[in-house]
Amino acid sequence: MIEQETRAAAARPGALRRATPALLGYAAVRALGLLVLAVWSAARGTSAWTLLTARWDSLWYTRVAELGYGYQVRLPNGDVHSNLAFFPLLPWLERLGAALTPLSAAGAGFAVALLASLAAAWGIFAVADRVYGRRAGVCAVLVWAVLPVGIVQSMAYSESLFTALAAWSLYAVLTGRWVSAGTLAALAGLTRPVGLAVVAAVWAAGIAATLNDRPGGARRLAGMVLAPLGAAGYVLWVGHRTGGGVLGYLDVQAGWRNGFDGGLAFARFVAARFTSVPGALAGVALIVGVALVLWLYAAGVRQRQPLPLLVYSGVVTALALCASSYFGSKPRLLMPAFPLLLPLALALARARMPRPAAVLAGVALLSAGYGAFWLNGSGPP
Repeated sequence: MIEQETRAAAARPGALRRATPALLGYAAVRALGLLVLAVWSAARGTSAWTLLTARWDSLWYTRVAELGYGYQVRLPNGDVHSNLAFFPLLPWLERLGAALTPLSAAGAGFAVALLASLAAAWGIFAVADRVYGRRAGVCAVLVWAVLPVGIVQSMAYSESLFTALAAWSLYAVLTGRWVSAGTLAALAGLTRPVGLAVVAAVWAAGIAATLNDRPGGARRLAGMVLAPLGAAGYVLWVGHRTGGGVLGYLDVQAGWRNGFDGGLAFARFVAARFTSVPGALAGVALIVGVALVLWLYAAGVRQRQPLPLLVYSGVVTALALCASSYFGSKPRLLMPAFPLLLPLALALARARMPRPAAVLAGVALLSAGYGAFWLNGSGPP
């Protein structure tokens, strides 16, 4: 149970010291992943730096930072890939970093990812520490670090930045800092479309607090008003720019063959794997993976996670699993849903040492190897 008087708020002296074991462990895992990637890439004659900063989505973000919006590619099949699909906060930070430092926009994107990943780790620790205690907080950060797709946390992608903003917004909700929660939710909404999940969490918690007649109604209302402004502002701007009105952003996503169909396309994709023996193994793995995600969410419900965490992870999970395209990216799209990992973190926290350390160290090695293999192989993530 929560013992609020023993939980260190992020603003109090000593909060960073309380989080230091988690942050050091996180940095060690990420350093291992980058080292393995560098060695693997050198052995294959590829550039780890290019893989981290100048491939796939990172190229699109860099183009926005350098050239602004308006760039698009028309594919032979008629699809139009527009950079309006990419939300602006990361490119803005890349442009700022390139203007204030000797770094290129791509290098600034990598620096943002590194700093944001540490901020995300601290935010995850703060949330888990408040709900389950310090040891669970450390384990939650390390479990997030050793995810199979953890290498994305060190790429010039927006996942680390978004997770940092989401985690601290959720922490602000849990501690009653409504204006901060709404401001961070607005920034998350400027980072990725799934910023809607943070808005939903702030609103759900705000409505619940209002129904329970808790004090602070004016600041709570201010936070709820602020929360959707980032996402709504960008979507409306895209609609105005494209002439598509309120639905203009959906038209942009349709050009990428991306949308929300309730998971039908993903189900057909999984079913299609069972036409061959190797494909059937992949299909079984996908089914097991989805079942694990749903089991973790159900475990969070059984453990009575706070409402904003359940709403946030539920919306992130639904948007990731029910998107109609980019099936190989679903593990990456699920990565910000860190509350799903809290049941695992709690189990590790309750286990006797050195078993949790041995498990996490082993998984960290596997994750580092998989990340290097993944970026040098099938890609894009």
